[in-house]
Amino acid sequence: MEAVPPPPPLPEEEAITKSSAPSPEELLEPEVTIVDRTEGRVEEYRMEGHLYMVKIVPQVGPAYYLIDTDGDGNLETRRDALDPNISVPMWVLFQW
Repeated sequence: MEAVPPPPPLPEEEAITKSSAPSPEELLEPEVTIVDRTEGRVEEYRMEGHLYMVKIVPQVGPAYYLIDTDGDGNLETRRDALDPNISVPMWVLFQW
């Protein structure tokens, strides 16, 4: 029975080195898509391709956020006034 030869070495540009591997912070950084419209700006935040938050910046008034709180792909909005899990638009009051 013949011995199986070892695989050929990878070229340097294809070799994965410790320094070229993404850091955990880079893996957790969201992808942000900004769309400017006449009535304002919409910023879509995605993590691994899944939309989890939208920031709406209207021409007049403060910015607000819509968030997918349960990960089902739907941004939570007010559906029922008696629903205890309602998610209302949020504004930044203080920032430093």
